[in-house]
This record gives sequence, C-alpha cells and structure tokens, in this order.
Amino acid sequence: MQIGFLGLGTMGKPMAANLVKAGYRVRVWNRSQEPVAALAALGAEIGTDPRQAAEGAEVLISMLADDAATRAVVIDGQVLDALKPGAIHINMATVSVAFANVMELLHREKGVGYVAAPVLGRVNVAEAGQLNILAAGDTEALGRVQPLFDILGQKTWCFGSQPEQANAIKLAVNFMIGSAIGTMGEAVALAQGYGVPKGNFIDLITSTIFAAPVYKGYGGAIAEERFEPAGFRLTLGLKDVRLALEAGEKVNVPMPIGSVLRDNHLDSVAHGEGHLDWAALSRVSTRRAAQQ
Repeated sequence: MQIGFLGLGTMGKPMAANLVKAGYRVRVWNRSQEPVAALAALGAEIGTDPRQAAEGAEVLISMLADDAATRAVVIDGQVLDALKPGAIHINMATVSVAFANVMELLHREKGVGYVAAPVLGRVNVAEAGQLNILAAGDTEALGRVQPLFDILGQKTWCFGSQPEQANAIKLAVNFMIGSAIGTMGEAVALAQGYGVPKGNFIDLITSTIFAAPVYKGYGGAIAEERFEPAGFRLTLGLKDVRLALEAGEKVNVPMPIGSVLRDNHLDSVAHGEGHLDWAALSRVSTRRAAQQ
C-alpha cells in the first residue's frame, strides 16, 4: 500500500515513522525539512510538495495544525487530484465540525473517501503507537484503513458515519482537558494560599481521586513548572476551546464553563504564554492570586 503523509510536526513525525517501520511505503511532506530528513533516514520517500507526496497514494494521511493549514495544503494545493482513484484521505488533525463538513462534501465530489480520525495522546504515546483514535466516516473506508490505525494506536473508537462526529468528540475531550488544567490551576492557588506547596497538593490528587493520565501528566508539569518544550502549545488549546464553543452553538448547547475557559486562555496569551505547554494555563490563577 502506498501512503502519502502530510505534516510531520510533534505528532505527525512519530506516527509516520511507525508506518515506515511497519513496512509501508510512505511518501512524506512537511514545510520544514528537518523532520523530512529524519523520516528519509528511516526509509520514507520524500515529496517535493504536498501534491507530489500524495501522487498515486491509496491512502493519504494529514496531520496539520488546524482548519487553515489543512485548507491551504490539501484544498489549495489540489492534493486530492493527485490521489489514486478510490483512495481514502484520513484527516487526523483537530479541526472544526464546520470544516469537517466542507471536507466531506469536497471529497465526495472528487470521488475520494474521507475519514476523520483525530487522536488522543501526547508525543510519547504517539511514539509508542498507543494513541486512542477517534474515527468517523464510511464503514467500508474505515475497514480499509483499520490496519493502519492498528499500527498507530491501541484502540480505534468509531463514532458514526459522519466525519464531523469524530471531530465533535475530539473537541469535547479537549474542552474537558482544558477544564481540568484550569481547575488544577485554581485549586493549586487555593492550596498555596494556605501555605501548602503545590507539589504536595498535586501528589495528593493524582495519587487518589484524580489518578488519571490527564491529571498526572499536566499536574506533574504544573507542580514542576515544566512548560517547555511544549508537548501541546497553549495557543492550540485556545483554538480547540473556541472550536468547541462554536460546535456547541451549532446544536444549541450552552457551554458557560467553556466561555470562562476561553477567557482564561486569552489572559495567558496576553501575558506572552501562548508558546508554552498547555499546562501553563495554570499560571492564570496563581497570577491573579499574586503568587508569582
């Protein structure tokens, strides 16, 4: 099977590497050349541009930053025209539900299958091939690409036949992650207000009632103030919270906590923290409490 892979960022690079290691023919493209060279060293083919990377591919995987990047690379770059007839495009990025619908319609017009498959997991999880994959799309197309999902993830969660469904689920999950980080920030500030070191508080909650990956991972970063290098930039968290609010409005779902969460992200970005890891959102609460 010939695979085209567009986007070798923090997550895309290890994902593409796992497909190469599994023996697939993978032709890759990325704006910056450093990850391209790393994949070539593993045996990947190099695409000179997005269209050339996709040429003749039976499956195209894109892992790009957002709606705008995906539109610029895939749509404006006329990538779909380069695919093999009957090919499938798997969009593994976190995009808006509105854009998912645009993409589904465009692919149908081009005779290309479209599957939305955003993922849960940070870079170490991607490297281990242990992502949770949130998928939606045509049943036959999902069946054809499942062997690839088996390499990239530990489990594929199928949420329906409409690609927007997978994107809605991913936005709902990321909204919950952002809420957890924001809540930990406020709780840490409360503990510190009474002279309890935040590390002690985080150790308590992540060893007892919140012994879950999100709390352990982001909680540890908050306790240690480990915000660089960013595993997931705070600006991307802001993007996802905005998209979750947009998705909620589309189906008349009020999200008042989401509105507060968005404003906290804006506070953090206004203080020059957008490039830091999402865990840096915790600084908003400690800053307001005059603890930093």
